[in-house]
Amino acid sequence: MKYLLAALFLAAGASATGDYTQPKCGGKQVIVHLFEWSWDSIARECEEVLGPKGYCGVQISPPMEHIQGGQWWTRYQPVSYILTSRSGNRDQLKSMVERCNAVGVNVIADLVVNHMTGHGASGTGSGGSGFNGDSLDYPSVPFGYNDFHQPYCEIYDYNNPDEVRNCYLVSLNDLNGGSDYVRQKVADYINDLISIGVKGFRVDASKHMWPGDLEAIEDRLSDIDGERPFVFHEVIDHGTEPITMEEYTYLGKVTEFNVGSWISCIKNNGFECYNGYPGDMLNGMSALAFVDNHDNQRNHGGGGDVLTYKDDYYYKLATAFNLAHHYALKRVMSSYDFTDTDAGPPGNQPGDFSQGCGSGWICEHRWSSIMNLAQFANVCSGETVTNWSIQGYALGFSRGSKGFIAMGEIDGRTFQTGLPAGDYCDIVHDCQQTVTVNGDGTATVYKAEANDPVVAICVGCTAL
Repeated sequence: MKYLLAALFLAAGASATGDYTQPKCGGKQVIVHLFEWSWDSIARECEEVLGPKGYCGVQISPPMEHIQGGQWWTRYQPVSYILTSRSGNRDQLKSMVERCNAVGVNVIADLVVNHMTGHGASGTGSGGSGFNGDSLDYPSVPFGYNDFHQPYCEIYDYNNPDEVRNCYLVSLNDLNGGSDYVRQKVADYINDLISIGVKGFRVDASKHMWPGDLEAIEDRLSDIDGERPFVFHEVIDHGTEPITMEEYTYLGKVTEFNVGSWISCIKNNGFECYNGYPGDMLNGMSALAFVDNHDNQRNHGGGGDVLTYKDDYYYKLATAFNLAHHYALKRVMSSYDFTDTDAGPPGNQPGDFSQGCGSGWICEHRWSSIMNLAQFANVCSGETVTNWSIQGYALGFSRGSKGFIAMGEIDGRTFQTGLPAGDYCDIVHDCQQTVTVNGDGTATVYKAEANDPVVAICVGCTAL
């Protein structure tokens, strides 16, 4: 019951001064991670897709100066907090933030503040700053030897919280978050982003930082429109280690990796595997729900056997289920194609909406069975799942009296929608087909396209 009450509280758009859990986007329910997109491309996407389709926010790749190299993970090895990265420079970042804010899309920056570069690395960063990881020298911050946990140690035992939080994650130089100087430098970086209009933050590797250190940093952050910034923390918790998600919920939302592990069951099972969802997962007000992210789709960072864009049909089912269910704030992934799990992004940037993405960019967030469900999630906010019905390899359920969704092999099946009688447009395909709800609330549904196994209708919904 506690997760249900929390989900209702979230869906109602509750907020309070001192609360880091609220995304502050007018009750909208979906954010998207445009992984490795340039700032100029994100600005265009906010204007052409995310704003018009009702997305709450866009998570961007880490904006600080990082090591050079073609791999994706170079973005997660800071050299300084100068705002020059593979995605663009400070002026381009500022312009993007302004353009996204203008169309009601909040920018959520990925923060890498647990560590700096690899321990033995040295050279010049993406903004031209020199560094020496071996001697712990980062002059453009500046950070030096005494700003890192000492002595050097690697993480071997995840059942030892001291080791997890004080030692060096995969040999990355581990900042001493207990230092007042380090806390202030990190807070200054985040406040710089706030000053140019960034409204939210995803904190990378929060599990590897002491909650008290994160609290001390967050206490130094500037307000945004009189309230605390929106923050969510990456904490991988499958219930087998002493560090838990609950330790971080007072600091913001927390990534609920168990969502992807659970709802990916559809690939090898019928919809019965969704019965009981979300069970005893983290309460809905504290959780960020997603199918996959940039780490676990590469089998990095935990999260179990999750579906990705490579699974196409089943991925559409799992993502539609996440977006349509009342549990938690939702995030969808927007990927580029890869076979090498270390590979960085394609050399070019995604095409505009009229041309599609292509050229190696997947853009799952533009798939009709994902993109148009942002409207469904927004309209159905505050309504819980009702009229749950599994019919063979098909699932239908209502969100109170505001919306109904059916997915799977649904053609010719009749469901109780919970909606008033009338003709409704199937928003999955921009109202290209109509669903008629009878006087008793039932409707017979059909897929508009064979490989788009979702139909969704909602009160007042139209093609956007």
